[in-house]
Amino acid sequence: MYRVSGGIFGESHDFRLISSRVQLKLRFVARSLGDFGGGERSYDQVTLCFLPRRLCTVARCPPTEPIEIGDEPQFVFDTHVVDNHWAIKYKREAVQRVFHPAKKHSSEPVMASDAPSYLWVVREPGGKWQMWYQANIRLDKEASEPGRKFSTYIAYAESADGIKWNRPDLGLFKHIDRKPNNIVIARADRPKAESCSPCILEVAERDRRGFRHLMMYRVKGAGTGDLSGIRLIGSNDGIHWDPNSDTRIAHLHSDHPNTVSYDPQLGEYVMFCRPKHIYRTFRGDMIDTGASRRIARMASRELWTEWMAHTEPQTILTPDEIDNEKHFNFFYGMPTRYYAGIYWGFLEPFRMNDFIYTELTTSRDGVHFARLPGRPKLIEYGPEGSWDDEMIFASPSWVEVGDEWWICYTGWDGPYGTPDRNGTIGLAKVRKEGFISMRGPRGGGVVCTRTLLWPGGDLVINADVSQGLLHVRVSDERRKPIEGFDHGDCESFQSNSTAHRVTWQDRSLAELEGKTIRLEFYLQDADLYTFRAAAE
Repeated sequence: MYRVSGGIFGESHDFRLISSRVQLKLRFVARSLGDFGGGERSYDQVTLCFLPRRLCTVARCPPTEPIEIGDEPQFVFDTHVVDNHWAIKYKREAVQRVFHPAKKHSSEPVMASDAPSYLWVVREPGGKWQMWYQANIRLDKEASEPGRKFSTYIAYAESADGIKWNRPDLGLFKHIDRKPNNIVIARADRPKAESCSPCILEVAERDRRGFRHLMMYRVKGAGTGDLSGIRLIGSNDGIHWDPNSDTRIAHLHSDHPNTVSYDPQLGEYVMFCRPKHIYRTFRGDMIDTGASRRIARMASRELWTEWMAHTEPQTILTPDEIDNEKHFNFFYGMPTRYYAGIYWGFLEPFRMNDFIYTELTTSRDGVHFARLPGRPKLIEYGPEGSWDDEMIFASPSWVEVGDEWWICYTGWDGPYGTPDRNGTIGLAKVRKEGFISMRGPRGGGVVCTRTLLWPGGDLVINADVSQGLLHVRVSDERRKPIEGFDHGDCESFQSNSTAHRVTWQDRSLAELEGKTIRLEFYLQDADLYTFRAAAE
């Protein structure tokens, strides 16, 4: 509980923080002629909702200027940090946003076994790659037999290079008869309990509890009882998970790749899920049971607690008219990662009951997600008859390798409703911070930022100018060029780099530490992805 006092209320009132929204119910007396039309009136049970600034959309709640950018990369594809953009030949050309899909490393999978569904990848500081994935182990059933065809457990693999993967024979759970036995999450005391949907969390240090890794996963199956739901468990090596730490954080049926992201600006954890506790409860006809194919979120300041005790999932994304036209009018899930102030959602549009693909979505607040025009695929299907020609589930656990982000994904060779389909793991790559760029036309164009409080250091840009030209002006609040930092003073850049330091002939941007500035990027046949401040 929190307390507010004074102001128009004239007395203290208690309120409760629920799902990052403050809901206040109170009784107050209005005496202001201007506010309420005169007289004295009493108002009972008036509900006031306070929405934290970070929960506003960019369009509804622009950032406070000058923006303090710190040393994080600043993405330029939306209006959070960009104030305007225009073409020099503005009647015929435009500066445009461009999506760059991930490209497959190979036409062959990097691991072909266990019919995996959802996965999460981490590369340790020493270089070892670790993968946790949902292994779908086929039951000894004919395709025509009714009921489920798979048992699911969380399995482990490791690699030295992210391409060649090894499944170690760990033998931790003897009741599971398989070779190699690389299962790392199971319950020997409840053999019918199954584990699925692994997600390795990036958490605040206060919530780590001494563990190197924290995994969120889901328990399902007959007789699971109090185990059922979304759970959290810790480990120091990623193989041996401490059963004493195993804690349920949401008594919720959400059978998709659930993820939790820590938002350092709000100081809270945000879960993205597909809950079935209200819809798709199988309690009669469709008019009663409802549909669950939408995306919901929950938020909690406490991680190791039952979230459902103080919050409920809230729907944030449902299929729209464009999805319906394409007949992908369901969402299977949206695993999400928080990076550089942005929630990166890997949305999974679903054409019932066959195709699923992955689509990039983005959000500055974790509530309102933007989708790209045309709804392009993050990773294309393979050719007909290949191992990934029907369903693709990409994991947002990308790993930075040099100037690239490596994305592991699972591909399936059969539609969702086919019991004999098979899944394997593939690898795709995209430029570091390179999902979306702003592209200047042949005649040139400008991307101008909002006012920034320059933190000091050099300007470093991620840009592809191999076929064109880029230079930068530094201006003041009213766009007056700062002496020595005009376009003509800037050393032109005509190459391709994820970390190019912009320089001017006689001045250093470090001189403007603590000053309010704008950056005006001139782009001619060039793509700008991000910029940031970096120490000299």
